Amino acid sequence: MSSRSAKHRKPKRGAARRTNSSRHRKPSPIANALQNHPGKTAAAVTGAVLIAAAAPVATHWAGDVGVGQAAVLDRGHDAKLPGDSGTPSANHGGGSKRAASKASAQGQAAAVYKNPLRDISGLIPERIDQGVDFGGTGPIYALGDAVVTSATATNYGWPGGGWITYQLTDGPAKGLMVFVAEYVRPTVSAGQHVTADTVIANMYPGGGGIETGWAMPNGFTAESQLAEAGGISGAGPFPTDVGLNFEELLQILGVPAANNRADSPSGLLPSRYPTDWAAALKSS
Repeated sequence: MSSRSAKHRKPKRGAARRTNSSRHRKPSPIANALQNHPGKTAAAVTGAVLIAAAAPVATHWAGDVGVGQAAVLDRGHDAKLPGDSGTPSANHGGGSKRAASKASAQGQAAAVYKNPLRDISGLIPERIDQGVDFGGTGPIYALGDAVVTSATATNYGWPGGGWITYQLTDGPAKGLMVFVAEYVRPTVSAGQHVTADTVIANMYPGGGGIETGWAMPNGFTAESQLAEAGGISGAGPFPTDVGLNFEELLQILGVPAANNRADSPSGLLPSRYPTDWAAALKSS
């Protein structure tokens, strides 16, 4: 059985997750908004995945579509951006200081990377697993300057068959490999040089959404499946540390928070991944 084919054996909602009390992240205002909003609904989407002769269920849990990008950027969360200290307070100007800190971090990010999901219609932040899941339709861009290493719509080790990888060539993530997978159709080809303004794929209507995150250095599958990252495949437990790291970069770029980002992480984060994205972007 290939590690790629085992990618999407996702547990149903309510399935037990591994708990690591020493690394537990207290539920944050963002997580609470996404997880406890009265209008919250869960969307389960199934896709055919070949694991030997078996076809497990691929499930994406939809977040609260009522909590948009602007709301996420205006609220604090426990995993603070560097320089984002203290608790917001209407009486002491905490809210404006936090907003200024986040605006500064996003300004630094804009110089190198851009929100790759900025033109997705009906963007739904879902869960962090090996990467980060999203629902919606529309164009997907590269994070920044990069070289495409793989682009196919027929990789059936992933629901929907989409599998695109690119290696970043600039900024603090230079040399790192990104994947975009599942219900996407590539608009680029291997060997192509792209920028943050290049559409690399389209998430298509009627599909089950996408997953994007850090890929192995050879682009074979998700980084989380490497032993150095904990060897976590589609069976979980989730969220992975590698997935959380990618999601934290996306948040700085203006992408809404995932609905399980306050859960205890599993796995390991290899040393080549920056742990302080705002600082890394500022110094790049």
